[in-house]
Amino acid sequence: MSFEEGAGLDTSQVTGGGRGGAIIGGGIGSLVLVLVGLFFGVDLSGVTGSPFDPDQVTPGGDQSGDFSHCKTGADANRDVECRIIGTVNSVQDYWSEALPAELNRQYRPAKTVIYSGSTQSACGTATSQTGPFYCPSDERIYIDASFFDDLTNRFGADNGALAQEYVVAHEYGHHVENVLGLLARAQDGRTGPTSGGVRIELMADCFAGVWANHASTTEDADGNTLLKPLTDRDVKSALSAAAAVGDDRIQQSSGGGVNPDTWTHGSSESRQRWFLTGYKSGSPDQCDTFSTDQL
Repeated sequence: MSFEEGAGLDTSQVTGGGRGGAIIGGGIGSLVLVLVGLFFGVDLSGVTGSPFDPDQVTPGGDQSGDFSHCKTGADANRDVECRIIGTVNSVQDYWSEALPAELNRQYRPAKTVIYSGSTQSACGTATSQTGPFYCPSDERIYIDASFFDDLTNRFGADNGALAQEYVVAHEYGHHVENVLGLLARAQDGRTGPTSGGVRIELMADCFAGVWANHASTTEDADGNTLLKPLTDRDVKSALSAAAAVGDDRIQQSSGGGVNPDTWTHGSSESRQRWFLTGYKSGSPDQCDTFSTDQL
């Protein structure tokens, strides 16, 4: 999904890091670390023409912190950092309206830290090896933009914009879960395809799909839309990312056997299916992964 060329970006939603604690929200990239026992994790396509809000993001680690080049949708279409900012803008615009309207809960904005190398969060040190994650202790999303190269080159997703935007929207799905008081359900002491951790991950995938359904009609405070309508190619791009980070796919690529008892994020098929559930329905009410065994 591409951005409207003239849409403006809000960089105020991107900010810097914190310190201390343990990671509760580990997203796409953290799956690899989960599989080697480093931590238990929980954890889209183009922009148009309204001005970006760079204040929603902040720098961390070796990141220079200069997002002044991220001003329009055209910038987001050619620059990964600007695409992150544009996606953060759109996702937060959507949930700010949808959460109170559909789930009767007020949304709390959450900033994103774009960092390079390493940075401190309230959940511990984030590094380029950690992958994107959500930290509920400081309610921030942490993303090293170099992860998107790994998403394609290591995990096998395509390099489409919605594959990258899906990652951002998934992490904000964890923030929505936190606002709804659901994140603690990930910590049920179990692993496996029906564990609380997997259900939380699949719900975040579904929330990402819900956002994707509404992305091209979501307006900012000035009534501008950021994203152009999705194409079939965009959806396939997001699905390629969801498949690439399934537990079974990661286990296969690591050279070991597939062991569902150790899963913490869900299979490739489940992650794709729940993204599509959100995308096709456009309703967060359809994302209740705790009320079904059909995961």
